[in-house]
Amino acid sequence: MPIDVVIAGAGPNGLMLACELSLAGVRPVVLERLVTQPEENRANGLVGQVVRVLDRRGLYQRLSGGTEPPQPTPGFVFGALPLNLSVLDDNPMYILPVPQRRLERELAARAQELGVEIRRGHELTGISQDGDGVDLEIDGPDGPYRLRTGWLAGADGGHSTTRKLSGIGFPGVTRDDSVSFTAHVSVPAELIDPATGGLQVPGYGLVPAFLHHRTERGLFVYAAFPSRPPMMTTVEWGPEEPEGAAPTLDDFRASVRRVLGVDVPFGPPEGEGPHMLRRLVGGNTRLADRFRDGRVLLVGDAAHVHSSIGGPGLNLGLQDTVNLGWKLAAEIHGWAPPGLLDTYDSERRPVSQRVVMHTQAQSALIAPGPEVTALRELFGELLTEPRVVRHIAALMSGTDIRYGYATPGDHPLAGRWAPDLLLETDGGTVRLAELTRNARPLLLDLTEDASLVAELAAWRGRVDIVAARVGTPEAPAALLLRPDCHVAWATGSARPSRAERDGLRAAAARWFGAAER
Repeated sequence: MPIDVVIAGAGPNGLMLACELSLAGVRPVVLERLVTQPEENRANGLVGQVVRVLDRRGLYQRLSGGTEPPQPTPGFVFGALPLNLSVLDDNPMYILPVPQRRLERELAARAQELGVEIRRGHELTGISQDGDGVDLEIDGPDGPYRLRTGWLAGADGGHSTTRKLSGIGFPGVTRDDSVSFTAHVSVPAELIDPATGGLQVPGYGLVPAFLHHRTERGLFVYAAFPSRPPMMTTVEWGPEEPEGAAPTLDDFRASVRRVLGVDVPFGPPEGEGPHMLRRLVGGNTRLADRFRDGRVLLVGDAAHVHSSIGGPGLNLGLQDTVNLGWKLAAEIHGWAPPGLLDTYDSERRPVSQRVVMHTQAQSALIAPGPEVTALRELFGELLTEPRVVRHIAALMSGTDIRYGYATPGDHPLAGRWAPDLLLETDGGTVRLAELTRNARPLLLDLTEDASLVAELAAWRGRVDIVAARVGTPEAPAALLLRPDCHVAWATGSARPSRAERDGLRAAAARWFGAAER
């Protein structure tokens, strides 16, 4: 009997998609060409809406090590310019400083708790699909074999084999005019500024921690993560680097000297590794021309690659998975309304285009040259305006998304991420995040008499229904949530009209299929 879904790639996106499918009653198989989890950290934290996504799935506490819900960060950066988020009443920017290695470990543990089979040392080498499924050729530890699956999801990175074998185009731009170094280091204690945690560089001055610091010669970043050696990064434009030569700490010292104009007295990292010393030449900005080809789908870097400035990669990729998981599961279970799976491409590809746009804009703002310096001065003035800060924060966090199914006259929340709410239920006080951890559709009835509960009685097999009370005056009176926590329907009426009730049932049918008999 064929497997319902095979996922190529056991990175964060592949594992998260496996968890989403499992919560929806589908048991995928994950193929990973690497025998063991990579030791290198390719990311050092999560930025944006994805932090709240993980909270809605009960994963935030596992990763943060605490019990409190996520809190927004008071400041961030855009194009190496400070972004003062304390001026916002509703700050959408969240960060979670967790190494990618640990994120993968926790997601793999969660996937195995849910019964996911992860096959390490199994590499996808061939694909052929028909109207009923996909035939895969795989190289495993015991030799090549074939596998039949209903669907294939490619979460296998920017060099995706899935994308290439499927013939999906990957247009974009490759640039080779920059060189970046990233390294774990040790720093003398007397260089750490006790008030800010920044780096007091002799002969230069204070370099704030975690903020991109631009000079006319390049970019420098100093980041001191808890329980890890400090990390430094440089970006330069123009220096020639030897082809294929492994970077050394002296190479990195020379890069720091060129960027800051002075020597920084750092040494090799202390403690157990793995430690990073990496050099990257150039970069890619590319977007798949489609995220779906028949029974093959792409998520994460397999579908889009871009600059890492501002940390948008996992914010974008993990939200791909929570958008796709429930839709693919609905297709497999046979209750998906027509065209549901196609909305994965129509909803997520435009979001990817916006990430490409703002990372390219930020890259332009950190480049050298007096014209860029003038542009930064102007941009710095704009970033003192709360309205501009609000727009940039929503763009970078991903909260500016309003999926296109919302129409004029709909409630303002329609198509948007559901707000965080504190609810009073018959079972006690709960956060909305606690009601969404099973990844099922949810009707939240906050009306005076809970009169909407009966409206979706015919969808009870697919939609959870909770009657509650909320003490926030501006809160909606009822919400119908998709499993990805975007609002399918909402009303502000404490006593919804017949037309609003009809709209609720229409939204349920649109997203969760025809009423059950």
